[in-house]
Amino acid sequence: MRIVVIGGSGLIGTNLVSRLRQKGHEVVAASPASGVNTITREGLAEALSGAKVVVDVANSPSFEDKAVLEFFEKSGRNLLAAEAAAGVGHHVALSVVGTERNPDSGYLRAKVAQENLIKASRIPYTILQSTQFFEFVGAIVQSATDGDTFRLSPALFQPVASDDVAAALADIAVAPPANGTIEIAGPEKIPLDAIARQYLAAKADRRQVIADIHARYFGAPLDDKSLTPGDRPRLGAIRFEDWLSGSTAQG
Repeated sequence: MRIVVIGGSGLIGTNLVSRLRQKGHEVVAASPASGVNTITREGLAEALSGAKVVVDVANSPSFEDKAVLEFFEKSGRNLLAAEAAAGVGHHVALSVVGTERNPDSGYLRAKVAQENLIKASRIPYTILQSTQFFEFVGAIVQSATDGDTFRLSPALFQPVASDDVAAALADIAVAPPANGTIEIAGPEKIPLDAIARQYLAAKADRRQVIADIHARYFGAPLDDKSLTPGDRPRLGAIRFEDWLSGSTAQG
């Protein structure tokens, strides 16, 4: 089966492309680097020719509120129009758990806009909403720097390994469209401030983490439901502690 992965050169995309090729599928790793641009539409029609499935894991180059919204809206419209013209039978998109619960986040508002475009199109679809990747925990911690300390909410957090997300997308891409949303999260719920301490300890960083219920997450207030999935998510197999041990050893 011919499958096009939009954002095929990124963290999730490269993993997903490899998994699908190992299963014997004809996979196009599409990105601006390979001459396929969903914003300018360069190479898009050619890449989608004959495709049965398109998996969109592309991300905005800018997370500034206006820029990220413009990216997901324009990219989404162009991609869905090209898919309709090519007769694509299944659109798969990677999104974020809690998009609709965090309207104060410009990035998540943009992901809501992307999801709405998909749902409004006539193309059968599956949206995979993921919690935050283990690989992003370091950036999340650093974003909470307050002088010589880190100030983070103690709200529950359930991050997931990017490898588990890529595995889920590989399964979804070859399955019938769900015409709905599936959630994926890591196997454990951990307070955000606690996971920050765990991360810093593994990096031998002795700076203090302060639990602050008023601390915002990239501009958004948090509670225990903000960054955690609903009742029956798909759970990844890799625990944060094990991933952290492996990444520290490799580093």
